[in-house]
Amino acid sequence: MSDWLQRLFDWLQALTWQEQFCLGVVLFLATFVLSLGATIWIVIQIPATYFCKDHPSALAQGHPIIRWSLRLLKNFAGLALVILGIVMSLPGVPGQGILTILIGLMLLDFPGKRRLEQWMIRRERVSTAVNRLRARFNRPPLVLNEELCPKAENEERNLSPQ
Repeated sequence: MSDWLQRLFDWLQALTWQEQFCLGVVLFLATFVLSLGATIWIVIQIPATYFCKDHPSALAQGHPIIRWSLRLLKNFAGLALVILGIVMSLPGVPGQGILTILIGLMLLDFPGKRRLEQWMIRRERVSTAVNRLRARFNRPPLVLNEELCPKAENEERNLSPQ
């Protein structure tokens, strides 16, 4: 075992149960606030047309080596978020487990990903919560109806309902 890890375990064992409890509460609150903040930031950064069939990929342009390197990095980050989300979904572990898993899935590339994302976001409670959050930060609602999606040559535009 690493020396710093052993010192950390020794320090934790030297704490009273009250100090350990307070440390646990502080860690719970810190990770809860950080994961909630990160989740909110990601939800408001998603382009309104992200769920449209013809939404252009951000990694579709550029040099192939850079494109594949970024794609690998994106998939590793997605896998890490899915694993972290699974851990946070366990009882007693702080954080937004399900939301972290969803964000991780959005980063991963796998067959059927698009259908899974659209199925999840089209659930009424999910889409209502996401669009309410986006409205709070002056972002247009997500376009979930394919008929309202712009053509591939158009970039994201304000698609608020009229």
